Amino acid sequence: MGSLPQDHTRFVNCVRFSPDGNRFATASADGQIHIYDGKTGEKVCALGGGKAHDGGIYAISWSPDGTHLLSASGDKTSKIWDVNVNSVVDTFTMGSNVLDQQLGCLWQKDHLLSVSLSGYINYLDRNNPSKPLRVIKGHSKSIQCLTGHTNQVSRMTVDDAGQLVSCSMDDTVRYTNLTLRDYSGQGVVKLDVQPKCVAVGPRGYAVVVCIGQIVLLKDQRKCFSIENPGYEPEVVAAHPSGETVAVGGADGNVRLYSILGTSLKDEGKLLEAKGPVTDVAYSHDGAFLAVCDASKVVTVFSVADGYSENNVFYGHHAKIVCLAWSPDNEHFASGGMDMMVYVWTLSDPETRVKIQ
Repeated sequence: MGSLPQDHTRFVNCVRFSPDGNRFATASADGQIHIYDGKTGEKVCALGGGKAHDGGIYAISWSPDGTHLLSASGDKTSKIWDVNVNSVVDTFTMGSNVLDQQLGCLWQKDHLLSVSLSGYINYLDRNNPSKPLRVIKGHSKSIQCLTGHTNQVSRMTVDDAGQLVSCSMDDTVRYTNLTLRDYSGQGVVKLDVQPKCVAVGPRGYAVVVCIGQIVLLKDQRKCFSIENPGYEPEVVAAHPSGETVAVGGADGNVRLYSILGTSLKDEGKLLEAKGPVTDVAYSHDGAFLAVCDASKVVTVFSVADGYSENNVFYGHHAKIVCLAWSPDNEHFASGGMDMMVYVWTLSDPETRVKIQ
């Protein structure tokens, strides 16, 4: 798997693996969506044969079965694509005002959502593409994510109960029941200080890293916190077993904590990154932990081997800011401030796909 040809002519805004990891899609400000083989990186097709939208595309989301793709565009539409036959199935026209530009989308089980520049959240109706099932207008200004926060959202994820869990600069963690299509305000946890990142585990656990603090939540309630841990925590990931969390720090180290009932125990183990840690992510099978840093490096640790260093991945030209694993646990993607996305092969750091 080598470097991709530069299929896009402008910045890539979104990259998403299909649920089975067999394909990944890229969406760009050039209005194009490209589909690639998830293992070889070879291009499969360009949706629509060329331009998928008349404006820049800001977000894409796969259907649960990996056969369809939802896209959101600045041309004020969202579209559903049948990827296998490369055709548009539905087009949702959201209006004619500049605030009707579509900046985000999410396909969660049977629910399709898009978010407008206006801050409105739209529940899309496949039976009636001209009118959303429901529009939530709870925001007073433009928003950046599909949540009910009153300030910028730092991180969001989906827990095993199918709830959207998000943390924000409004000092809250919010649980959103997507099935009810409503932000009831009941699932809001108020924190003492501003959160930076949240990770969820099974059995109702969530761990939040805040400024100078690590907080454990259980069933949407605070049950434990570590005050002034001796370093500045930045990011967190939960092992799929729900027994361990990894916290990355500004000091360039990752620390491991065990979840013991309603408390966190520092295991006293330091994993060294090459610079201040900017994201951490466990593979879906829990076998590996990927760590990226401000020094442009991704380091992968082997969990079964006591978190020994497995491999180091170089390629970015600026700080790396995010990581995501493919469901096949053999590939992962990294995104950097160099406007590059790399798709890496775990067993061979030299085998990579570059998207820009």
